[in-house]
Amino acid sequence: MQEQKSIKEQFRILERNVLLLIILPLPFFAFAYLYTSRPTRTISVPDFPEFLNTLTLALALALLAFQQIGFNKTIREIRRKTAGVEEKFMRYAKAVTRRYYLLMIVGFLCAAGLFLYQNLGFTIAYAINLVLISVYKPSPVRIIRLFGLKGKDKDIIFNINRME
Repeated sequence: MQEQKSIKEQFRILERNVLLLIILPLPFFAFAYLYTSRPTRTISVPDFPEFLNTLTLALALALLAFQQIGFNKTIREIRRKTAGVEEKFMRYAKAVTRRYYLLMIVGFLCAAGLFLYQNLGFTIAYAINLVLISVYKPSPVRIIRLFGLKGKDKDIIFNINRME
């Protein structure tokens, strides 16, 4: 019972942190998008070399790929080396937090790139980022599926969203 309570508290913290990491770049991208689509005021932006446009977009796309590869590698390690459900969950929470930090960085890169270069590619990269954010949001069902939990471990994780 104590193990389930600890996991439940950690899951609430994980959900809160993920939501914060999702929300942080959103207003910056919204500002950049609105500025590029219908500028009401002109903001003087210094001219940056054009290769930075390509480099920034490539970096954003590379980070999108890197977060997936890194997360999958971490999950394989957790499955192979970790025994207890609480330890698995704690390591999963760290991997998810790392993933969402990378997705937040991609959001900021897309906002900056769109604002500075008005390149539609940054809007597409941000849309991909939003899809990944919504698809990978942590849930008890996803945790159970990722680790193939059964029996008591499955019940512990499944009940972390239930109210007491």
